[in-house]
Amino acid sequence: MGVVRWAPTAQFMSSSSLHPMLNVAIKAARAAGALINRAALDVENVRVAQKQVNDFVTEVDQAAERVIIETLLGAYPEHGIMGEESGNEFGNPNSDYVWIIDPLDGTTNFIHGFPVYCVSIALSVKGKIEHAVVYDPTRNDLFTATRGRGAFLNERRIRVSKRTQLKDCLVSTGFPFRPGDNFRAYMRMFSEITQRTAGVRRPGAAALDLAYVAAGFTDGFFETGLNIWDVAAGSLIVTEAGGLVGNFTGEADFLEQRECLAGNPRAYGQLVSILSKYSKFAGVEEKLGVDAGIAADTKEEEEDEDKQND
Repeated sequence: MGVVRWAPTAQFMSSSSLHPMLNVAIKAARAAGALINRAALDVENVRVAQKQVNDFVTEVDQAAERVIIETLLGAYPEHGIMGEESGNEFGNPNSDYVWIIDPLDGTTNFIHGFPVYCVSIALSVKGKIEHAVVYDPTRNDLFTATRGRGAFLNERRIRVSKRTQLKDCLVSTGFPFRPGDNFRAYMRMFSEITQRTAGVRRPGAAALDLAYVAAGFTDGFFETGLNIWDVAAGSLIVTEAGGLVGNFTGEADFLEQRECLAGNPRAYGQLVSILSKYSKFAGVEEKLGVDAGIAADTKEEEEDEDKQND
């Protein structure tokens, strides 16, 4: 049984009242989750390949994606598919209905037996996310949303937290790990957020991080370098739970911009005021200020290194 948060006025949603397309997505996510759970029992024998430095794919990612695609196209053969592992290889490439799939978000966690990973499935209709599922197979937690109908965890209505002061907020993030990522800029972001919040967490699965914002378990989330399949489902769950999602400048058109910020409305505004200067859409003066700060940090590190070598 997954973890649920009790509220006296909690609203429930039965599977019979769900949109048929959301029901199919839930079926696909649970099938993939069952496959992942079986593999987790013998994770040391799972075959692992490396897409690039620190970016892994396993036979479980690929098998889970196949199960999801078979389930979705079995019900809606005319729909399109955008999968993390298979891209646009399957489905109708010209459809207005596109399923966006991350079969195993948190692959590195899975490989190491660290139980924070999930299945993420979203349906985009004419470029707008309409249905979303994030399923945590370890805890059997099912987060769902349909545009205009609210967000749910295990069929119980969820809302973002009500904290208003950033100093009281718990924020999650993801560290840059690919070659070419601007690690120094990230460390400045991390430093600023850490000093102005109650704490920062790095669980390692962006879709689940977003679902946790929606459920009020955390108050905000920020990360760079994300792909559309990392954030498509989680972003709808956040907004349907009363939260805000966008890029670091607060713009709502963020899905393919590789930077994501989410939070309850009050936390979101305060996070934008800190992070906007780090956005790739920041103004020239803001970018120059960040670059100067990074240069100063670099110089300080080099001077410290020289002192240690003397």
